[in-house]
Amino acid sequence: MAVDEHPSAPPCVVGMELPEPKISVRAMGREGEPLVVIDSFSGIADELLQAGYAAAYQHAGASYPGIRSWADPSYLDRRRDLMMQIMQRVFGFTQGVRLDASTFSLVTQDEAELSPLQRIPHYDHAGGEVIAIMHYLMGPESGGTAFYRHRRTGFETITPQREDHYNAALAQDERAYGMPPARYCYGDTDWFELIDEVEAVPDRLVLYRGRQLHSGIIPDPSILSPDPHKGRLTINMFLIGA
Repeated sequence: MAVDEHPSAPPCVVGMELPEPKISVRAMGREGEPLVVIDSFSGIADELLQAGYAAAYQHAGASYPGIRSWADPSYLDRRRDLMMQIMQRVFGFTQGVRLDASTFSLVTQDEAELSPLQRIPHYDHAGGEVIAIMHYLMGPESGGTAFYRHRRTGFETITPQREDHYNAALAQDERAYGMPPARYCYGDTDWFELIDEVEAVPDRLVLYRGRQLHSGIIPDPSILSPDPHKGRLTINMFLIGA
């Protein structure tokens, strides 16, 4: 698996024994897109937390309700063989994969300041070649990830062929139900139906296609913080397969 070079590789990556991973793969919802869950992925969750504590963060742009910093992805090579097997057998990529992004992420935004699109589930990329990775570094109190079906269309994934229809249907939802409330989405709503979820567990890594409708679970928005020692610190990556 090709990853981008970066000068600050964590010193903890080399020479540490790997724990035995626990791997599960399940099909989500009616469309059956795969969700891969790997527990005890890296064996260095504490070291990754320390790297996240020391990182320099900046605002991530309009779509993400928080701040981000570069995360060195070289620790993925500790599970290179496993990752390549998953890419081939689960997602069907036989020509290889490349890294598109790797960041420490902190959700920080107050619910009252969420934009309308930040109040509903989202998809990362409509192309089927994009695989999202969420690596949890904290426990269930930090919140996992939930996956959804859009009620009006029945869509669980948004492909290029579906985007126009989906956007038009969202406009219909707004006319029918009003703006979504100013809060982080979780559970069933007039617009969306919860179809699956995964709990945050330290050193749990999950993979799913970026076209899947999903949303981070925020159990207690009042304790969100830009301080990585206190906030919802995760590692987020995107892989591009072929």
